Amino acid sequence: MIFDVPIDKVNMKQAVDTVEKFLSEDKLHMVATPNAEIVMMAQKDPEYKDILNKTDLNVPDGSGVIFASKIYKEELPERVAGFDLMMELIKVASAKKYKIYLLGAKSDVVKGAYLNLKRQYSGIDIVGFHDGYFSKYDEAEIINDINEKNTDLLFVALGAPKQEKWIYENRNKLKAKVAIGVGGSFDVIAGKVTRAPGIYRKLGLEWFYRLLKEPWRYKRMMALPKFAVKVLLSKKPK
Repeated sequence: MIFDVPIDKVNMKQAVDTVEKFLSEDKLHMVATPNAEIVMMAQKDPEYKDILNKTDLNVPDGSGVIFASKIYKEELPERVAGFDLMMELIKVASAKKYKIYLLGAKSDVVKGAYLNLKRQYSGIDIVGFHDGYFSKYDEAEIINDINEKNTDLLFVALGAPKQEKWIYENRNKLKAKVAIGVGGSFDVIAGKVTRAPGIYRKLGLEWFYRLLKEPWRYKRMMALPKFAVKVLLSKKPK
C-alpha cells in the first residue's frame, strides 16, 4: 500500500500468470498499472483512489513506486511496466487464441496498432477496435460490440484516470474476462511514439526521456518529484 493505493507484490511472470487465471474465469477482472503519477492523482481524486482499491490486480508500474517500496521496507520484486505487461499478454493471447479488443486513442492510432499487431503476431485474434473519441450516446453500441465478439482481453487506452473510471463504471455491462488500462501504449505500437531506450528504462529514467521528447508534459511530470518528497517525508505508508 502506497498512500492508500494497493500495489501487488508481483514480478512480470506472476502478473501474467495471474491474468491468465482471470481469463479462465467467467467474470470481468480489472487490472491497473499504478505508477507515481497515478498514485499522486489518486491523492486528489477520492473516486479514483476508491476504484484503485477495488481492482483485481495493481502491478507496480514505475521506478517511483519501486523506490517507495524500498523506503518503506516492503520491497516490490520488480517494475512491471504496463506496456511490457500488455505485450506479454498479447504473446500469450496469440498462442492460446484469446480474443483481444482494442479501445482508445485516435482512430489512426488504434488502427495502426491493430495492423502492426496483426503483422507481428500471426496467431493473434483481434476481434475489434474502436477509437477513444466517443460520446455517451455511442457507449452502448461499443460495449455491445465488445460483448458480441466474445472478447477475453480488453485493452483500454483512454489515459489515467479516465480509462480505469470507464472500466469501473461499465463493469456490470462488460462481458470481457479482463480489462486493463494501458495509457499511451497504442501510440507506441502504432509507431507514433518512440519508447525510451533500454538504458533509460533500466535506470528508471524513462520519465526523463519522455520529458526530453515531450517537454510540454512538464506539468504532469511535476508529480514525480512531489511523490518522492512525500515518500521521504512520510515515516510509513498511509
